[in-house]
Amino acid sequence: MNHTVIAGTGSHIPSVVVPNDAFLQAEFLGPDQKPIPKSNAEILKQFESITGIRERRYVPDGVVTSDIAFDAARKALQSSGVHGEELDYIIVAHNFGDVRAGSLRSDLVPALAARVKNKLEIENPRTVAVDVIFGCPGWLQGVIWADSMIRAGDIRRAMVIGADTLSRISDPHDRDSLIYADGAGATILEARDTKSGILSHCVRSDTLEHSTMLRMGHSYKDESFLEALFLKMEGRKLYKYALQTVAGSIKECLERAHLDIHDVKKVLLHQANGKMDEAILDALYQLYGIDSPPHDIMPMTISWLGNSSVATIPTMLDLICKGEMRGHAIASGDVVVFASVGAGMHINAVVYRQP
Repeated sequence: MNHTVIAGTGSHIPSVVVPNDAFLQAEFLGPDQKPIPKSNAEILKQFESITGIRERRYVPDGVVTSDIAFDAARKALQSSGVHGEELDYIIVAHNFGDVRAGSLRSDLVPALAARVKNKLEIENPRTVAVDVIFGCPGWLQGVIWADSMIRAGDIRRAMVIGADTLSRISDPHDRDSLIYADGAGATILEARDTKSGILSHCVRSDTLEHSTMLRMGHSYKDESFLEALFLKMEGRKLYKYALQTVAGSIKECLERAHLDIHDVKKVLLHQANGKMDEAILDALYQLYGIDSPPHDIMPMTISWLGNSSVATIPTMLDLICKGEMRGHAIASGDVVVFASVGAGMHINAVVYRQP
């Protein structure tokens, strides 16, 4: 029986390093457009203690999302040994398209997947190029869709990319924007006759009451940007929602794979907030009556890469596969859980056994 396996990975980590100290002179305002009654040093100290973020990566001027998606794609093809002409699908998960420096406008036509296919110089007209906009869980949703097509026998190979440049849609007067970063990660998925690979997946969309927790809104200093819209977040509500729902979705996904938490070697969570991820992991283990998770089960990149949305999980996976995350490796037979939560609100999870 065909299962979907990860045949190659690639990532693009932007060159511009932005430490928290870079925001010491920023003008942070509240939703009421009034100054926050704290010094920037206090704001930044509190921010780091909550999120774990010390620095993040931004793309330089002149670089857009499709550029870094292409670079990650190129590296993934190289690591897999698959030729671009052999791909049945190119799926690019993002949220804002190509936003050029200083423009504050999303460029979504043609699709980023079409742009990546063009940059890869793939001639095959049967290589379908399509975008996914699903909030931060977009890359994992692309993986789920590709897996469904592979299991159905419709395709054999797909490339799934997650890429965003959140620095281009971050309100410089909103302290929540300190979370956001840029990056891209890519994976090559292919059908193999094996009992390993993707074992199960689980998805939910809670849009009725929670769809506005991440949304586009005006700058907290509106007169500086007039009609421009920036990514806005209701952080406390999002935190509470994630703690109530993500762990249960992961448990459901493990049950669908007929596995237990003791079978899991690694949990790769979307890198949204360090404390939130730790709390989700604790909640997951508590569902199994376990007080403390293993100390090395959840790799973290958020401290130095920030939250690059759809790119966080595939970037982290690539770093692990390339031996670039000390103390973390994935060996044959290891069970890995991927899970994400983000705008929608959407949650998804995948259980994967390394071939």
